[in-house]
Amino acid sequence: MIKYMEKRVSCPHCGHQIGMTVDSSNGDQDFYDDCPACSHAIHLELKIENAKVQLSIGAEDHSFF
Repeated sequence: MIKYMEKRVSCPHCGHQIGMTVDSSNGDQDFYDDCPACSHAIHLELKIENAKVQLSIGAEDHSFF
């Protein structure tokens, strides 16, 4: 069963509100997307547990030194 839902999250870098369509039919997911306002990478983690969908975000530093 495909479950699409709209989620709104704030960019951890600039605070810009981002609307996302989440597909929970693939189970737990771990992915990155760029903020459309500041272009910084955002780490998104989707967890499915007991038919409850949780989306958490975090700032990731991909700098190499």
